[in-house]
Amino acid sequence: MTVTLHSQSWLDTVTSGPAGSVAITVLLLAGACTGLKALARLTYGIYVYFIRPGKNLIRLGQWAAITGATDGIGKAYAFALAKKGINIVLISRTQSRLDEAASEAEAKYKVKTKTLAVDFGKADAGTWSTLKAELAPLQIGILVNNVGVSYPHAEYYESIDDQLIDDLIAINIQATNKMTRIVLPGMKERRKGAIVNIGSAAATVAPSGPLYCVYAGTKAYVDMFSKSLDLEYKQYGISVHNQAPAYVATKMSKIRKPTMDAPSPANWVAAAVKHIGYEPTQCPFPYHGAMWGLISSTPEWIVNQYLLGFNQLLRKKHFRKMEREAANNKPKTP
Repeated sequence: MTVTLHSQSWLDTVTSGPAGSVAITVLLLAGACTGLKALARLTYGIYVYFIRPGKNLIRLGQWAAITGATDGIGKAYAFALAKKGINIVLISRTQSRLDEAASEAEAKYKVKTKTLAVDFGKADAGTWSTLKAELAPLQIGILVNNVGVSYPHAEYYESIDDQLIDDLIAINIQATNKMTRIVLPGMKERRKGAIVNIGSAAATVAPSGPLYCVYAGTKAYVDMFSKSLDLEYKQYGISVHNQAPAYVATKMSKIRKPTMDAPSPANWVAAAVKHIGYEPTQCPFPYHGAMWGLISSTPEWIVNQYLLGFNQLLRKKHFRKMEREAANNKPKTP
């Protein structure tokens, strides 16, 4: 007599019967919801980066003030606003470079300019009083808090010096607060204005900033400060933004030539100005926005390990370069 044994797979067992049908339905619905959510994010991203029009910024006021305005993102921002017919106050450390930037803006865009030489790393009560007195008559409509510093190279926390920590806090945090307090009352009175704080993807997009922990911490402050202040003052017609760049080809980033993922300051700012008046937290450049989407959908521990390894590699490259330079400069023995 032949006996035939019929075996049932684990999947058949699980999916058979009413309970199995419910499980399949739940899984299909979950998959559909995930897909719809991803599609909605993609559609919204396309709209934000490629379709949504920029605001009419000149309606906010005839003058804009920009800190760190003689180079990189700050200078590009000043020129982008001047191109729209907005007069600009250029605030930076070196008067000769301020004069050069002001002359260039006046010649190109036929706007009025004002220059204020300020070393934000050494600013005191007198500095802030002078800035307040100089800016008050101009009715600033847009403030761009761009001035900032970073590490000279990737480094472990215990190995950075105290002066660097002091500078990071004074320039990245205190200057942002003080400049905002100077212009905010006038904006509130006029019931219009925009405050743009230049943050960093190191704090807004990345879940951590190993070997740049103080810098990343100061930019995380900028992000929370911007979101909270925006909620406080939106009722007065004032928008506050943390605009977070990833890599941009500037002196601070030590990137010399623009690339697809590290645009020139002018290209980054061309995207950034279109975002003024919208979300409080922004990653304005499209490629950086795509990176944000990818990182946010990746498990945090994977991103953290990548960042740690990448920044450790940057640190090693720095010290290898220093060793080569020291060897090349070493006097040759006869």
